[in-house]
Amino acid sequence: MTERFDVAVVGAGPAGIAAALRAAELGASVVLVERADHVGGTCVNTGCVPTRALAKAARLMREIRAAGAYGIRVSDPELDWSATATLVRERVGLVRESKADLDRLEKAGVDVRLSTTAEFTDADTLRLRDDSADGTAAPTEVTASSVILCVGGHSRVLPIPGAEHALLPEHILTVTELPRSVAIIGGGNTGAQVSTILDSFGVQVTLLDVAPRILMPSDPDVSEAITREFTRLGITVRTGLAGVDSLEKQPDGTILLTWREADGDDPITAAFDVVIMAAGWPANVEGLGLEEAGVEIERSAVAVDRYFRSSVPHIFAVGDLTGQDMLVQAAQFEAEAAAENAVLGANRATPHHLLPVGAFTDPDYASVGLTEDQARERDPQCVVALARYDRLERAIIDDRAVGFLKLIADSRRSLILGAHAVGENAVEVIQAVTTAMAAGADVSSLAAVKFAYPTYTAIVGVAARDLLKTAPDRR
Repeated sequence: MTERFDVAVVGAGPAGIAAALRAAELGASVVLVERADHVGGTCVNTGCVPTRALAKAARLMREIRAAGAYGIRVSDPELDWSATATLVRERVGLVRESKADLDRLEKAGVDVRLSTTAEFTDADTLRLRDDSADGTAAPTEVTASSVILCVGGHSRVLPIPGAEHALLPEHILTVTELPRSVAIIGGGNTGAQVSTILDSFGVQVTLLDVAPRILMPSDPDVSEAITREFTRLGITVRTGLAGVDSLEKQPDGTILLTWREADGDDPITAAFDVVIMAAGWPANVEGLGLEEAGVEIERSAVAVDRYFRSSVPHIFAVGDLTGQDMLVQAAQFEAEAAAENAVLGANRATPHHLLPVGAFTDPDYASVGLTEDQARERDPQCVVALARYDRLERAIIDDRAVGFLKLIADSRRSLILGAHAVGENAVEVIQAVTTAMAAGADVSSLAAVKFAYPTYTAIVGVAARDLLKTAPDRR
């Protein structure tokens, strides 16, 4: 039997949900196919939400340890890992229920197929296979005028001997006891967040990366500041490695990890209770039958144009599958745009220059727009100001005076090109700058904003006024 829909959406994470709802809102008949037995995708179930819950526990540990400085007598906190892991799972469930995405989809008239795998048999047809526990339903075929692929990505497993002995970041909650020592391979956002969480729990952390610095996509000032603070906390950071060679499980349960320093002749081997592989997030291009559909793959991701069309015009791809801005906020906006383009015709693109990015480490860091290097490539005369947190009354009060906000402005129009922050509430600080950038506010307008006192967001006004001093002719 072949079923016919206007739009077929594959993947029910944040992007798939947004695409299906928008297409249904525009009057299209929509089928949403998800291989898991629930909606929500990686972020809600195994990514952002559980990581943020663990980050909350880590923050509490740090704040309790700091209470003595404020005259509060407390004993050294001890973490009950089992209780923490249970709470995190409960919070994931609460978030999933609070979003009520399945109810919204059904009320919108979307035909939701859970525990179902979709695979192209040709450019116009998807074969759906029942992957539920009983798996009794016979495969069916679906044709659609447009298909929107929102299947996300997965943690990369390095092709090295013993890789099976490493945990992936999404498997941290499967550890029954908190380890004493952990090696984390990969110094991106995920590796940095996991490092600071486990460090706060009292775990000895070693962070390894072949890149010359951690957080490579970030502005170098952010990377350097986070590295400096991680080292101060006791996290061992090793960057610029020649390679990670192997893992070997020992009889006592520990794992021997071998790597090579860039300037060393002999490999280094060290034993860890746990090794976590946070080495990247490739797109889920396998198992979709993309070859049968004629969809082109570039650099292990689906190539799309500015309207999110693949090489087959009626097949769209958004989110992690495109290998571009792999963020929930990006995927949702892309998905809504793709749904409009699928139903109404290709006329909506979504610019990505205003995507705030942040992580809840210790300290936090966040960015929006261009790095300083990128800005100088575009405008060699761009102006830069860096306002430090030790000038901020709120940061001094809270004993969180380590950090900065860096603003980068266009030399001709004084528009903000980028902002980068390290420190307490850095993500919220960057969100304030993002709002100003979206509104087209110039540096003078931002400098004139009256921020509540004493707040962390007031650093935005400080940095903007510093920019005006850097370029006095713009006052």
